[in-house]
Order: sequence, then C-alpha cells, then structure tokens
Amino acid sequence: MKVLTNFWNLLKNENMKIYRRPRTYIMLAIIAGLVLLISLLWFSFDKQSTSMWEVAQLEMTIVNVLVAIFAVVIAASIVSEEFSTGTIKLLLIRPWSRSKILLSKYIAAILFLILATAVLITSSLLINWLLFSVFSPNTVPLIDPEFSAIINDGSSSAYLFKSYGLNLITTIVTVTMSFMISTIFRSNILAISISLFMLLIVNNMMMLLTLINKPWVDYLLFIHLDLVSYLHNSPIREGLTLSFSLTVLACYWLLFMILTWVFFKKRDVAS
Repeated sequence: MKVLTNFWNLLKNENMKIYRRPRTYIMLAIIAGLVLLISLLWFSFDKQSTSMWEVAQLEMTIVNVLVAIFAVVIAASIVSEEFSTGTIKLLLIRPWSRSKILLSKYIAAILFLILATAVLITSSLLINWLLFSVFSPNTVPLIDPEFSAIINDGSSSAYLFKSYGLNLITTIVTVTMSFMISTIFRSNILAISISLFMLLIVNNMMMLLTLINKPWVDYLLFIHLDLVSYLHNSPIREGLTLSFSLTVLACYWLLFMILTWVFFKKRDVAS
C-alpha cells in the first residue's frame, strides 16, 4: 500500500508539472476553439440537412492531428526538459527508482493525450448537438456515403467512436516514440523538433514507400498509422489486415519502451 501511495505522489508530481503551465491550457483551448470554429463555419453555410455526426467526423479528421502534435510536444519534453534545466538531479536524489520516475512521466504523458482526446470528443459532440440535428443517426456520415455498405452496424456514431479509438491507438505509439526521443536527447528543443519532424515530415514521406512492392515495407511503422482505413476496407497496402497492423504497432511500442528504459537507466546526470 505504501508503494502505491509513493508512486501516486510521484505521478501527481509529474501531472502538476504539466498542468501548472499556461501552455497546457492554451493547447486544450485551441482544440475546443478549433472545433467551435469548424462547427460555426459549417452552420453558417448549411444548417438545414446536416447531421451532427457528419460535422463531428470532419472535426475528428482535422483536429485529431492537432491533438497528436500537442501530445507529442508534451511527451518529447517531459524527460529532456528535466535534463535541460538540471532538475533531473532533484528527482534522482529522492527515494524513487529510475524506473518509477520514468513510468510516472510516461503515464502522465498518456493521460494528457487521453484528456486532449476527451476535450475533442466532448466539445465536438456538445457543440454539434446544439447547432445541428441528430439527422439520420442510423446512417453513416454524409461526407463518405459509400461507407454505408461497409460499416457493420451502419451507425454514424459507432463509426465515429471506432475511429476515435483507432486513432488513439496510433497516437499512443507516436507519443511513445516521442517519449523515447525525449530520453535520448538532453536538449528539450532538439527532442521536440525531432519528434515533430518524425510526425509531420517523415510520416508523410514514408507513405511513398507504399508504392514499393517489397515485403519489408509491410513492417515499417508509419505504414500502420492509419488504422481508420480498415473501417472501410481500404488498407494503405493490399493484403494488410487490422490484426497484423496492431501486432506491428505493439512490437514497435515494446521496442520504444525497452529503448527508453535502457537509455534512461544508463544516462549520466553528473554533468
């Protein structure tokens, strides 16, 4: 019980570091504000036959990218910032092991991602419920009417929440990669820059590799970061399945966690 209490205090300390900063609330406000902006723009042009699920799907597609960016920034700085400012020494002199310190930081980063996703979902559903009708709730979003024959239960809400769930899985893997980068580099700015470069540039460039007809391409990380495509039976590469993509992502997640632990355990903080 004492061990759990000590770890809870450590986790609470890491969350305080995140939520005592104005930038955290600015990020969350931007997410909700962008949702509101998209809904108001849509409402100003078409408020008659629009379903709230249709607008919510568009907002998920657009704003979820922003959620991933903000979560990556938090994860990429949560360890490297301690080394940049020298506060890591204050943590390590406490009666906590390096493994517990690392785990608390990782959980705090994931909790921020979950919170940001919750803000996106809640604001999107609430705002669109107030502005639009729940028009045709048992059909798929009008943005992609061809999906109606593909989604198993034909429900717009089911499709939306499945999409959120699959996007959350891929974002967790991306955040874990950023968390690993944060443990490797002492510079906070460098860790964030590399993480965003991997997310925004390398991710898009790697999509070009899908054109290469080689088996090894199927095992690249970024090939499997679009799990939503499986909801409408159009995987990024022919022959790929959802279970295979989840297995590959799980392997990468495990690899990132192992490398993170190894680097953090061996990191010299004397300098």
